[in-house]
Amino acid sequence: MDLSIETQSNPKLLSPLTLAFLGDAVYELLVRRLVVEAANMPVGQLHQKAVSLVNAAAQSDAFGRIEKMLTEEELAIFKRGRNASASSTPKHADIAQYRRATGVEALFGYLYLKEEQERIEELFRMIMETMR
Repeated sequence: MDLSIETQSNPKLLSPLTLAFLGDAVYELLVRRLVVEAANMPVGQLHQKAVSLVNAAAQSDAFGRIEKMLTEEELAIFKRGRNASASSTPKHADIAQYRRATGVEALFGYLYLKEEQERIEELFRMIMETMR
């Protein structure tokens, strides 16, 4: 398997679930960094705090916090992710929450592939600031 990374010239051409797959990792890394920076504690406690922020319900709520800040392009990517039909069903969230969470993940994956780190940080900061 070739593990070299080639940046897509146009991430819009990727499937929304592929964008969400990547965006899930991007979002979780941001949350883990936030949790570690907030306090030095046992790994089990770090994990519990991260899980409380990286789940379908929390990510669905995150969309409501950033929706008005999104550009038309970003909103279109979110909607593609939200409307994608996933083969799995949520265990701890309703289907609407799960779909909005997938949309948020797709957006973060898209921005990552576009190398828009500042925008990722801005949206993530807004999500976390309004949670407090």
